[in-house]
Amino acid sequence: MRYRLDLTLRQVEGALVRVLGTTERRGFIPVRVDGETRTDGDRWHLRMTVEGDREPETLTHQLEKLYDCLAVDMQPCA
Repeated sequence: MRYRLDLTLRQVEGALVRVLGTTERRGFIPVRVDGETRTDGDRWHLRMTVEGDREPETLTHQLEKLYDCLAVDMQPCA
């Protein structure tokens, strides 16, 4: 099943790598990644589409534990 994640990340070195690594280790495959810098300049807004058979809460809880991840919202894709 496919899911869309909306994440807010601190704009620090390695934040994207940590998010992608956690996503893959939890059994999800990133299909699409798109991001932009927030207007305040110290945060990124990341939109990511992932595919996987595991429970989506598994990924959401792990991403929330990352220091660089400030907010996570996951929705099933239509």
